[in-house]
Amino acid sequence: MTLVATLFIVGLILLSFEIIVPGGILGVMGGVALLGGCVVSFQHFGATGGWLTVLAAVVLVGLMLAIEFVVLPRTPWGKKMFLRAQVTGSSQRTPNEGSLLGQSAVAVTTLAPSGYVTVGGRQHEAFCRSGYVAAGTTLRVTAVENFRLVVSTE
Repeated sequence: MTLVATLFIVGLILLSFEIIVPGGILGVMGGVALLGGCVVSFQHFGATGGWLTVLAAVVLVGLMLAIEFVVLPRTPWGKKMFLRAQVTGSSQRTPNEGSLLGQSAVAVTTLAPSGYVTVGGRQHEAFCRSGYVAAGTTLRVTAVENFRLVVSTE
């Protein structure tokens, strides 16, 4: 019984430290310790004792997770640990497919095959399927893919 309790305590401590030390190693080691406690319980106490230990492990892990993810974020220390802000901006405006398609573009940088072009006074990332294009070349917008324009020589 002492070995089972020791493995459970070590497993729960390692699982609780997983929230502070990311990487998964401590979580895996804690899970292995809990699993080892369940295996030892099956060997020493039979099926009934083993299943009661498995039930206890599930309840304890569920209780620990509830404390870590429900109670802890509301404490002053937890508020410093958990991320609450969201990134709502973007580094580049998404090109509007309908308004840019077919328009004339001028290569700002060398496209080999990617670079930057100016369309209607705005700079956009572009990709040229025909390969290398020198800066200053006039191009035509043929498609819009994700956050970049696809251009070709006129």
